[in-house]
Amino acid sequence: MSNRNAPSHNASLRLNFMQQSPELVGKLQDFSISIGSSGHIDQGLSHLVDIRASQLNGCAFCLDMHVKEAKLHGERELRLYHVAIWRESPLFTPKERAALAWTEALTQIAPTGVSDELYAELREQFSEKELSTLTFRVMGINAWNRLNVAFRTTPGAHDKAFGLDKAELV
Repeated sequence: MSNRNAPSHNASLRLNFMQQSPELVGKLQDFSISIGSSGHIDQGLSHLVDIRASQLNGCAFCLDMHVKEAKLHGERELRLYHVAIWRESPLFTPKERAALAWTEALTQIAPTGVSDELYAELREQFSEKELSTLTFRVMGINAWNRLNVAFRTTPGAHDKAFGLDKAELV
C-alpha cells in the first residue's frame, strides 16, 4: 500500500541544477574552495562540520560525499559514526564540540538567534579569524545542502568524478 503523503525519491523528475546554472555553481564552488584553502580551519574539523550540517538538513548527497572525503583524508570510521551523537560521544575535542554546536545553531537558527553562552564557548576555542571562517564554512555547506535537497541529487552520483570511489565505502 503506498503512502500518498510520502515524498517521491525519484531524482530523475528533478532538474540538474549544475547543467541549468553552471555559472552560479562555479561561483559557489569558488566560494567553497576559498574557505577550504584559507588555512584557518583544520581539514578534519571542516569534514565534521560538513557532515553534521548535511545530517541536520537531510542532504543524502552531501552526507555521502563528505563521509567519503573524511575517510579518504584519514578520519576514523567510529568518529564518523559518532557525529550524529557528538554530545554523548567521548571522541571529540572541546574545539570540535564547539564547532559542531555552532554548526547546529547556524543550520537550525532558533527564533532567539545564537545564545551568548554558545558564542562565549566558541570564543574560548577559536580565534576571531577562525570563527569567521568557520561561520562561512557553515554557510557554504548549508547552501550546497539546500541545492542538493531541492533537486534530490543521487548520493554517489559523482563519486568517480570527485575521486570518492577510492574511499571504498560501497
